[in-house]
Amino acid sequence: MRDVWLWWSSGKDSAWTLDVLRRSGEFRVTRLLTTVNRAFDRVAMHAVRGTLLQQQADAVGVSLERVDLPYPCSNAQYEAAVAPVLDAAVAAQIPCMAFGDLFLEDVRQYRIDLLDAYPIEPVFPIWGRDTARLAAEMVDGGLEAYVTCVDPRVLPRELAGRRFGSELLAALPAGADPCGENGEFHTFAVAGPMFARPVPVRVGEVVERDGFVFADLEPQAPAGMD
Repeated sequence: MRDVWLWWSSGKDSAWTLDVLRRSGEFRVTRLLTTVNRAFDRVAMHAVRGTLLQQQADAVGVSLERVDLPYPCSNAQYEAAVAPVLDAAVAAQIPCMAFGDLFLEDVRQYRIDLLDAYPIEPVFPIWGRDTARLAAEMVDGGLEAYVTCVDPRVLPRELAGRRFGSELLAALPAGADPCGENGEFHTFAVAGPMFARPVPVRVGEVVERDGFVFADLEPQAPAGMD
């Protein structure tokens, strides 16, 4: 079994990738890597609070490595921030880095190019899957998530803050990818087969910023606790 670090967005695709890796019997996920907007302490694009990100990592039982990014962030700044993490992976003799990408060739190639200078193999466990079938598989498999970011140019604003599930998938307009791979929406995973326990959240304020609609998820005490 090979150790692998997983590029973790905090969303459903990353969560499902973790489950696929674990079920493969070939990989042992030993660290999650997440890019965080340093100015706001939020997961990049998903806009999830840093505190919730840590709770999520604790709930799936894998150590978390935050990669803090400036805001705004150029490709050069991104690569400079990521370099120490990749150096650490080499020092730890990690042979593989996994990503939850689905079909965007330019993004996949960027990952490959990023790792080209390192003795680390890029792995794409759910690459090329039919996204309608994959989304249904996630729902049927018990994955629970909330929509944290919506692109209002392609999706109704009111989908921000909604649970990811059959009703949401049915509400997507024609042409929208069921997994949001084109950036139509982003999610935060809270429960499922990859979690040892759920991450309790509640939907807070919904705001529009930088051309996107964001639903702020707030930590919530587990049921039965004050």
